Amino acid sequence: MAVKFALIKKCSATAARSGLLETGHNVIETPAFMPVGTQGTVKGLTVDELEQLGAGLILGNCYHLFLRPGVEIIARHGGLHSFMNWKGSILTDSGGFQVFSLGGLRKVEDEGVEFTSYIDGSRHYLTPERAVRLQNMLGSDIAMVLDQCSPYPAEYEQVSKAVERTTRWAERSKHAHLREEQALFAIVQGGVFKDLRRASAASLVEIGFGGYAIGGLSVGEPKDLMYETLSWTVDELPPDQVRYLMGVGSPDALLEGVRWGIDIFDCVLPTRIARNGRVMTDKGYLQIRNSVYATDLSPLDENCDCPVCRNYSRAYIRHLLNAKEILGLRLTTYHNLYYLNRLMREIRKALSENRFDRYYREEGPKLKYLYGGAD
Repeated sequence: MAVKFALIKKCSATAARSGLLETGHNVIETPAFMPVGTQGTVKGLTVDELEQLGAGLILGNCYHLFLRPGVEIIARHGGLHSFMNWKGSILTDSGGFQVFSLGGLRKVEDEGVEFTSYIDGSRHYLTPERAVRLQNMLGSDIAMVLDQCSPYPAEYEQVSKAVERTTRWAERSKHAHLREEQALFAIVQGGVFKDLRRASAASLVEIGFGGYAIGGLSVGEPKDLMYETLSWTVDELPPDQVRYLMGVGSPDALLEGVRWGIDIFDCVLPTRIARNGRVMTDKGYLQIRNSVYATDLSPLDENCDCPVCRNYSRAYIRHLLNAKEILGLRLTTYHNLYYLNRLMREIRKALSENRFDRYYREEGPKLKYLYGGAD
């Protein structure tokens, strides 16, 4: 079956809402954060650990899996779920953002995108139809259309052309999508221009998709501008379908996104910073590699009940990281993902108890102070 989405609670003072996202594999309580498993793995963690920390939906990337090991190999294993032994749900990104980030290694045309592999320099061509077919073969629960993401800053005319191309590609993607049990989500673009955002959303809703993502944010614009742009966009999307904010994962931005009615999020932030020794705590970011923690026997976060904080000290984890022991990266990664999943549980609880507005007013300023700067 394709995904089903049911609204459970709505906040009377904001656009925040909770719901249940049902796929053929499980039911995910929303709002939810989705760990990024770009190449068929969330770096450093086993699927059992992901399930243990509360992840029900993870992201895989069609672009990376196409280049390595090859979608055909994954399909022969029965699809991405079987290949990586994951029993939960999977959303696959089409590769649009990766193409955007390639810079001089790609050429965008109306037909599709020609790009150079970052692995071996080989040339490839990705069309909206091919991106969908590859995701059909991967067997993810949710597939994404191929889109064109504009940089920040960008001129109005440049963004307008990207919106028009994104709409045409979305329509072609829908026609190419053949897997009935897999949902296809569209991606709203438009940079930070109000009329372009609204036009993009309206045109995609008219075509009709199983859910809607908001892309092209968190690409360098100030957070306040990102939130303002989000506020313009969400109202144009169907209230009874999933809303997905792409590439956002700092605690303050997650709370703000929920306030504007977002249901699911993804970002490499928690796992990427973990590999550099940076962890999230109730007192903000902590750089555990610093020498001040060399003899610190306290946990990463005294208010955290994750297995890492229950069993290991800052001094020990610092030692592992500085000694380049793999366990250190695994522990910081687990903690960061647990921290964000705990935050989302608290948000869902506040929604269920009809106190989200108070929670937002109390926690929002704290999170903005602790995490509101550059990630």
